[in-house]
Amino acid sequence: MNQLEQLKQYTTIVADTGDFQSIEAYSPQDATTNPSLILKAVQKDEYRPLMEQAARDFKAHGAAHIIDQLLVAFGRRILNIIPGRVSTEVDARLSFDTEATVAKGRELIALYEAAGVPRERVLIKIASTWEGIRAAEALQKDGIRCNMTLLFALPQAVACADAGAQLISPFVGRIYDWHKKASGQEYHGADDPGVQSVQRIYNYYRKFGHDTEVMGASFRNTSQIIELAGCDLLTISPELLQKLADGTAQVTRKLSPQSARHSDLQKLELDEKTFRFMLNEDAMATEKLAEGIRQFCADAVKLEGMIAAL
Repeated sequence: MNQLEQLKQYTTIVADTGDFQSIEAYSPQDATTNPSLILKAVQKDEYRPLMEQAARDFKAHGAAHIIDQLLVAFGRRILNIIPGRVSTEVDARLSFDTEATVAKGRELIALYEAAGVPRERVLIKIASTWEGIRAAEALQKDGIRCNMTLLFALPQAVACADAGAQLISPFVGRIYDWHKKASGQEYHGADDPGVQSVQRIYNYYRKFGHDTEVMGASFRNTSQIIELAGCDLLTISPELLQKLADGTAQVTRKLSPQSARHSDLQKLELDEKTFRFMLNEDAMATEKLAEGIRQFCADAVKLEGMIAAL
């Protein structure tokens, strides 16, 4: 078996793309999208008609509604290809507004359900701010499952699990990027700070009985992926999926509920003040969370500009 086939024995593979052809090529269980991926996709000739149709059909409703319809159109097409779930992201400009995030999550699910898609097949992606986590808590109580994104530190992960979030997406590659820049050194395999962060979160969840799924995300190389074999899910770009499909080296399971029970992690008790203080103490997590929100906001604005120009 190639490395991708071996990895699928231990971990659910998710395609991190808005490109339908790539999703079909690698047969993942689930797929994730975000504003940057949708922006990238609609600049291609084969996907631009989706944006043009949404703009035509919902012109009277304004740019925000057109983007929601576009996100759902992509999600529906993806769900025709995969057997599992698609993640659709809430506008990052709502990252510090709990009530608006809850409203937007409900709106997106309503659009999917109106198109005949059951809510069980959709994950609403929300930034892992304190406000975003509170929104996820409310949405989960409504039976709306949430994927907590832009997650860089254990306190974020613990707060998400305490809130009952369905799934978290810790960003391996962005953690790696920060440490590489800060230290001036390269990291490989088990020494990678991004890998270590996800291992710590996975072990915490399994040791303390949290049901929230862990999905490693934002990979820079296949070494990071291989080191997380056994993680609940891994969302991987088409380029790295292809490298795994071409690889033949042995893949062994690195994470398991059994080994997690023997970790020396201590249980965290988090309220809002403790969460904010611990996040503030982690320069990497604070900087990457802010940077990620800014990037997604900028891409949402670019997407609105493209729609306005039609």
